[in-house]
Amino acid sequence: MQDTKLLDYLVPGQAGQVVAVHATEDLRRRLVALGLKPGNRIELIRRGLFTGPLQVRIGTTDIIIRRRDARHIEIAV
Repeated sequence: MQDTKLLDYLVPGQAGQVVAVHATEDLRRRLVALGLKPGNRIELIRRGLFTGPLQVRIGTTDIIIRRRDARHIEIAV
């Protein structure tokens, strides 16, 4: 069985697969539109200072996501 954690807890260079998005319907739709949908591979590239945003890579696309939104994304590592 794979270990799961929230996207906010990954360290730079760590990758995994999106398992679920636990958010309100509006936020879930926005995150899925950005490519954060179950089954997609995601890699954390870097973390902003203190409570700054996260840079993640989905396929060949890099996106910046707020940490509070990252706490709604469950990743299998």
